[in-house]
Amino acid sequence: MKSEFSMTSYALPLGFAWGAVAAGIKASGNPDLAAAVATKGSQAAAMFTKNRLVAAPVTVGRRHLSATSGRVGAVLVNAGNANCATGQAGIEACLQTCAAAAKSFGCIFDEVLPSSTGIIGVPFPTEKVLAALPSLNAALGSTQEHAESFARAILTTDTKMKVARASINVDGVEVRLFGAAKGAGMIHPQLGAPVGPPHATMLVYLFTDLDASTAEMNALLAPVVERSFNSISIDGDTSTNDTVLLLASGASGVRLDERVSETFKNALALVCGSLAFQIVDDGEGVTHVVTLHISGAVSEEDAKSVAKTIATSPLCKTAWSSADPNWGRLLAAAGRSGVAIDPERVTVTIGDEPVFERGMRAAGFDETATHAVMQRREYTIHMHLAMGEAECHYITCDLTEEYVRINADYST
Repeated sequence: MKSEFSMTSYALPLGFAWGAVAAGIKASGNPDLAAAVATKGSQAAAMFTKNRLVAAPVTVGRRHLSATSGRVGAVLVNAGNANCATGQAGIEACLQTCAAAAKSFGCIFDEVLPSSTGIIGVPFPTEKVLAALPSLNAALGSTQEHAESFARAILTTDTKMKVARASINVDGVEVRLFGAAKGAGMIHPQLGAPVGPPHATMLVYLFTDLDASTAEMNALLAPVVERSFNSISIDGDTSTNDTVLLLASGASGVRLDERVSETFKNALALVCGSLAFQIVDDGEGVTHVVTLHISGAVSEEDAKSVAKTIATSPLCKTAWSSADPNWGRLLAAAGRSGVAIDPERVTVTIGDEPVFERGMRAAGFDETATHAVMQRREYTIHMHLAMGEAECHYITCDLTEEYVRINADYST
């Protein structure tokens, strides 16, 4: 058996059709209603927000996945309205649009998975969605243009489309993977299982023509999400609508088994990693993308706790915005993370520049050189705790005046 993967394939997975239209939800008049239809059905794995304020589509989506044992016929996504904090009326709107979508797309009612993104607390424009469904159905297709129309319609404050592709070759048969995502603000995902505790802005849809069960895909998806989408932060705010959905149509005829599991997982990790990076890189007002490499921790959980504390520190983030090599803020954040660390053992480098070692400023600290590293669009901060062998990579960004401007006026 030969199994290998590639990130250069431009072929889309078989068994899906995508499309988008303008339903009039966005004030701009841009496309704002999208659908992905599994022409012969699919099995799904999903992870949703752990925010306890949860949007109606997440509530309904969980119910539908439970009712169908993970079978999904269509995904219906709107941008411009989160349908969150809308009470029972929001749930009813979700149910009504799912029923109409099922009729349009030729599947069962609870095989429709709804998603929404946009402003919280505004009544959902059900009639606009219902009126647009016939034209959305007519817009469906399986070409690259159709898939990219789906990827663009789900955007809100994003400035660019976010997609990634990969394929694996199994005994001469190509298995394809395509991912589309949106998110630029309110990004600090804390995704969990769909039946877990009650995460409007990060939406991720992954499509493959592999033949796999919901249980098999959930086993692969959870660890991949933990090291990709659960390892990014733009602003420290966890959304009410966050969703990661993996759909498998089975149209390639290749089964997910021990022969291909590791290769497919690697491809999935690369696609999710690419999408996660694209989200931070397109963050609201972002001028610097910072990777935090925390190593020498007792556990991966400890490493991530340190990373999260640094990534969400306003003092660290504002220093990054002006390329200020104020390394003391990094240490102060790590010290309050709740993780047991010994500053006398910690070393920190920014890029290749040493800034801290043995409890004090590094002997070789060069402020000018470190400032030059931090002026780059992308760079890595390495912090070695010297407490164990575990590590993590966590992607974050700076905090700028542009971010404040965008979010100060978001609802007006």
